[in-house]
Amino acid sequence: MLFSVGLSLVVLLSVVGAATVERVEYDYYKYHPMPEITDWMLQAANNYPEVVTIVEYGQTYEKRNISLLKIGVNTGEKKKAIWMDCGIHAREWITPAFCQYFVREILQAYKTDPKMQAMMTNMDFYVTPVLNIDGYIHSWKDNTTRLWRKNRSPGPLNCTCYGTDLNRNFNANWGTLGVSFDCCDPTFCGTKPVSEPEAQAVTYFVGNRREDFLCFLTIHSYSKMLLVPFGNPNFIASNNDELMKVGRGAADAIRSVHRKDYTVGTTSDIMYANSGSSHDWARMQGIPLTYAFELRDDGTFGFELPQDQIQPTCEEAYSGALHIITYAHDKTFSGAAATAATAATLWSMLLALGVTSTTLM
Repeated sequence: MLFSVGLSLVVLLSVVGAATVERVEYDYYKYHPMPEITDWMLQAANNYPEVVTIVEYGQTYEKRNISLLKIGVNTGEKKKAIWMDCGIHAREWITPAFCQYFVREILQAYKTDPKMQAMMTNMDFYVTPVLNIDGYIHSWKDNTTRLWRKNRSPGPLNCTCYGTDLNRNFNANWGTLGVSFDCCDPTFCGTKPVSEPEAQAVTYFVGNRREDFLCFLTIHSYSKMLLVPFGNPNFIASNNDELMKVGRGAADAIRSVHRKDYTVGTTSDIMYANSGSSHDWARMQGIPLTYAFELRDDGTFGFELPQDQIQPTCEEAYSGALHIITYAHDKTFSGAAATAATAATLWSMLLALGVTSTTLM
């Protein structure tokens, strides 16, 4: 009788334990503070060790490590790559949420989708969930800091304000348009190009591999736009027609999910003139497909997008990003993609017939 009661208790505890695991499963449809995002990155690397590696590539002003997830099949060879960063502006909480969602989706697709398997074999994805870590942590402090935009470096001599706008600090027509030299302003561009450690980290990491990157995507909010270079109206990208065509295709893909319309155009044409942005810099480095996403919404909630809009926002943005990435891949690897997809399909058929590597040997 005691044995039976004990056995029942063990079963009950197992059920409760399973339910607890289910309850604490990572919630992709809520906003997460930085420690939870860091833990999530570690878990992603633990769950997918064959394709996910954490790479530390810089430090913030407050000496926090800037990390990305490198996602791809280790072929032992130099590979082409896709860049994505989120959270360059601290208050844009929807953007780290999107980077996390994006990572989950491509990792799940990798298990079953021959196309994603081909892309991960041919390319590596470099995803930084939060670039402006100091600013993001500051924006979580309390209601008075929720709309903080910049990083947290101190201002120049005789300035009591903190922070530089990281998306005005890159060496791309720096300091010419749409910036402020008042260190207390939200668009303070810094004392010189790439003065900030976060901008230095991206510049060094991407710049040293510029020939590898096919695509540079930086994720912002808000206004439902896809911005192509340049912020300065006196400059136009040499492949502007291609950028616009692919961007419009991405906007169509976005619209097909939840019927939301994203406007496509150069930053100066559809938003406002500016300088020193990361995607302008990336295009000037020769990376062909560079876009800044401006996610939801259109001004009703602004930077404080309700959590119930995280899922639809991420779903539509994922569709748009995937369109651009697939285009970049297929343009470069049309033959390789077809070969990999055919091989994956053939192997699936062999497995269905009960053929394994052992039987083939």
